[in-house]
Amino acid sequence: MAFQAVCVAGGVITVFGLLGHQILNYLHVSVPALMIAGGLLLLLIALDLLTGKTDEPKQTKDVNVALVPLGMPLLAGPGAIVSVILAVQKAHTVATQVSVWAAILAIHIVLWLVMRYSLVIIRIIKDGGVVLVTRLAGMMLSAIAVQQIINGVTQVIQGS
Repeated sequence: MAFQAVCVAGGVITVFGLLGHQILNYLHVSVPALMIAGGLLLLLIALDLLTGKTDEPKQTKDVNVALVPLGMPLLAGPGAIVSVILAVQKAHTVATQVSVWAAILAIHIVLWLVMRYSLVIIRIIKDGGVVLVTRLAGMMLSAIAVQQIINGVTQVIQGS
């Protein structure tokens, strides 16, 4: 399941890295609008992590949890998509493009390793550690979400 989720996330990120601007142009959606929407969605996830109201994804007959919601939108959500579109857009030289794609690959390898060995990690850090890491992740994610909203609003104001 970990491998499937990382493959889905990697595929989504790759598609948006290569075709992100064309997709957004076709849908008549600006990057700042996607930044604001992504920030709001990220903030909702962060608040769930902070309050401890996270629900475990449930396996259904029709939908593989590794695909939805784990692969998309949790791993490859609006925040990641916006970040990749912007990183690829700002990579003007071959060296910076290679470094962006190498970073994307490295992140996906780390994601796979963490998910693959999650049971071992949970045994080591115990329940208290899981709660601590969840709350810290929620706090950091909320800060990232607010910053993404601020950046999107700033770009909208500068553009008008």
